[in-house]
Amino acid sequence: MKNKKIVIVENPSELGAGTRGPATGPIAVRLEDNQSGNTVYGKLKHKTVESRNHVMCEAPSNPHAKYIEEIKNQNLALIDSVQDELKNNNFPLVISGDHSNALGTIAAIKDLYPSKRLGVIWIDAHADLHTPFTTPSGNVHGMPLGASLGEGYQSTSINNPSNEVVKCWHELTHIGSNNVHPKIQAKDLVLIAIRDLEEPEWKDIDDNKIKNYVPARLLNKTMEEVAGETLAYLEECDLLYISFDVDSMDPEVSTGTGTSVPNGLTLDEAKTLLQVLSESPKLAALEITEINPLIDTNNKMAKASLDILRHLVN
Repeated sequence: MKNKKIVIVENPSELGAGTRGPATGPIAVRLEDNQSGNTVYGKLKHKTVESRNHVMCEAPSNPHAKYIEEIKNQNLALIDSVQDELKNNNFPLVISGDHSNALGTIAAIKDLYPSKRLGVIWIDAHADLHTPFTTPSGNVHGMPLGASLGEGYQSTSINNPSNEVVKCWHELTHIGSNNVHPKIQAKDLVLIAIRDLEEPEWKDIDDNKIKNYVPARLLNKTMEEVAGETLAYLEECDLLYISFDVDSMDPEVSTGTGTSVPNGLTLDEAKTLLQVLSESPKLAALEITEINPLIDTNNKMAKASLDILRHLVN
């Protein structure tokens, strides 16, 4: 990561979130940095992907995949932006509103390098393995890994989505100019700090033997050990992508996020974990997501995220 020119890609889209506000997360991090020395944005190029959040002024028409059509279009725009940096041998450091955007970053890498084997390190309180067939909420920020693993991945259907949703889900799972499907394999996925999942997701993890670290498995390990084991497990992958949802951290840190869950990582643990993982020469992109200043106190989550950024880039 540090051997390449880092470019911050702000993607302030919250179309997939269950709570309004994550769109302001990337801006809050930048403003916090501006007010405290400009030590990150003052040294790195940054750009912003235009959002489509205005459609959220109207109620979603598809309860099993809310705003899925606009989420597809948002991810197409993100793919273009991320690929522009990859083509220039830059490192995209993506700061997104909600986690539905991770599909676009994953697709950008895989679409540009279709013959490369992509490993995904998912640091999150949630597995985000849902699909329109399994989701209890219809919020697409719970589906990016489900989409990346491809159609037919869901194990337990509880919904009967409309034909319109099924068609758009097909397009979402095949997103990218090369229509690569699936984007990743279950054996090339590691879930870290997961602890708030629904039954279909646990079944997917068990059935597909997805490597994961629940809090009990983290108890007697250092973050250096977890990172080392993760990189060793994914050693056959050609490229790596890290997705860091701030709710992977404990509510003591992650007050400003829509889905905070107890027993998460400390801020120091998160910094160490990301630091060690980011030293891999295979790392193609890193994404930070789900910062929500509107439900925070004193911009605490943006400050913690900025602390992580400084640790990674300085």
